[in-house]
Amino acid sequence: MAKAATRRKSIEPETKAAKPEKTAAKKKSAAPPAAAPRVTEHARIEAKRGTATIYLGDCLEGMREHVADASVDVVVTSPPYNIGIRYGTYKDDLPRDKYLAWIEEVSREVARVLKPGGSFFLNVGNKPSDPWIAWDVAQQVRKKFALQNTIHWVKAISIAKADAGSASGLASDVSVGHYKPINSDRYLNDAHEFVFHFTHEGDAKIDRLAVGVPYQDKSNIARWDKTGGRDLRCRGNLWFVPYETIQQRDKDRPHPATFPVRLVEMCLKIAGAKAGSVVLDPFLGIGTTAIAAARVGADSIGFDIDLGYLRIAEERVREELARLL
Repeated sequence: MAKAATRRKSIEPETKAAKPEKTAAKKKSAAPPAAAPRVTEHARIEAKRGTATIYLGDCLEGMREHVADASVDVVVTSPPYNIGIRYGTYKDDLPRDKYLAWIEEVSREVARVLKPGGSFFLNVGNKPSDPWIAWDVAQQVRKKFALQNTIHWVKAISIAKADAGSASGLASDVSVGHYKPINSDRYLNDAHEFVFHFTHEGDAKIDRLAVGVPYQDKSNIARWDKTGGRDLRCRGNLWFVPYETIQQRDKDRPHPATFPVRLVEMCLKIAGAKAGSVVLDPFLGIGTTAIAAARVGADSIGFDIDLGYLRIAEERVREELARLL
């Protein structure tokens, strides 16, 4: 960092001419060291399944310093929702206008680093008393991207046996998944979040069958030419991906707002991420996106401002890469 210029003192009488020279020399030798970089590499984890690079610092500065233009294949992330979640170091209650301006700035950087045919998956939720947050965020991102798909991440669902039909094999009504109960006489329990799929022009090719499901009515396989004889169809944009059951919140889920690895992995698969691909998460948290990237063989880059979360992320990613060997 360049040093700021200092003002010269007024010239002293000739009898003291040597004094300014000594003072100047003394000032030069006592100059402070250059400022340390604000975004630093926390860990680089290399394995046959790919390399995960984790940075400590603000994602905006980090992307500008460490991510080149059009160098990323897929971005999957979940920014703070601005609903008062208690993170380790971040205060999640900015004024709405400042929060949305920040989201727009992040989306501008993502647009810069994302390749022309790349995909940007943005997970955002609401709270019942403020149901517009996700859509306000989407409108900001809309200034830089086209919304190509809207995926509904369903965390919990109840299905009546009668609605499922006899082919489902259900013996009774069923409720599956996990949600945070809401004690209210105004709001329903909130059991879903959005995953907005943004692309530069809205025309990115995706592999719909990479997360396909079998036909319930097998006669459709022969009836429809488009199946090619495969018992596999597009699952649609309603994705039931429950959290794994945990016993101790602090130990098993030490971050207050994570998404399941499988949800990220599904995003990466439909976007075609594979060995040689680069996956970015500007809000890495405890490393979920990096783990999903490792599972498809891709390299990953992640940023976070919380050192505690990054230490957990590093440990989780190392364990996952070791397991995948």
